[in-house]
Formats: sequence, structure tokens, C-alpha cells
Amino acid sequence: MTDATSHRVITLATTRPALSTKAAAQDKPLSIGELARKTGASVRSIRHYDEHGLLSSQRASNGYRTFAGIALTQVRQIQRMIATGFSLAEIRAFPDCMLLLEGAAMCPETTDAQRKRLADIERQIADLERRRARLLKTLVEGVVPPLE
Repeated sequence: MTDATSHRVITLATTRPALSTKAAAQDKPLSIGELARKTGASVRSIRHYDEHGLLSSQRASNGYRTFAGIALTQVRQIQRMIATGFSLAEIRAFPDCMLLLEGAAMCPETTDAQRKRLADIERQIADLERRRARLLKTLVEGVVPPLE
């Protein structure tokens, strides 16, 4: 892990917004299994997020990973961002506030990444629509149409 990555993991693990009652309940260390059950993420995904510097774990005396309560918020935010098409590398580059506040709006610093992701999705949709049209034409005419 590079010094920059180490700093980010430490920042993500220790920087917290003002504690509310809900946040205070998040202070209890969680096993990877508990974190998986509470977030709906697989244990494998959580390990993957941890290995990519998006979460920070500690090792308990038994050698198992434990996570700070804030990891609940972080995993949920990571899941939301993945669901909108962002890669882990892109998520890692986003401001820390996006991982620390559940339901946080996309920060202005991410607008360019959002626009790029939307353009990629629109290109994929257009490509799928072209493929669909070709397949429909093939089914109707019984022959594969020439490339356009």
C-alpha cells in the first residue's frame, strides 16, 4: 500500500461527521459477517473493497477482520455508486465525504465523472438498440442483414 493509499484508508476510517444516535450505534466493531448481513454485500465484496482501500479493517485477536461501525455507511455508499456504473478505481478517487455520509449527494468535484459515466451508458444503450434492430430484422427476414 502506498503512503497516499495508507493516508486515505486512515482518513476514511477515522474521519466522522458529528455523531448522531444512529452514528453512535455504528461505533461497535463489526465482524465481516455482521457487516455483510447488515449491508447485503457479500463477504467477498467487502474483502475486495478493503483490499482496494475503500474500507479499513483491523485484525481481532483471533485473526479475523473487524470493521468500525462507519463501514456500514461506507459499504452502502460503495454499493450505490457501483449501481450507477462507477468502478472501484473511480469511487476511490471521489472525495471522502461521499463514503462517510449515507445518502450523500454526489459532490461537485465528481460532476465530470458523472457526465462521462452517463455518456458511456448512453453509447452502450445506442449500441444495444442497433443490435436489437439487426436481430429483429434477421428474425423477420430470415437472413442476417448487411452491416451498415
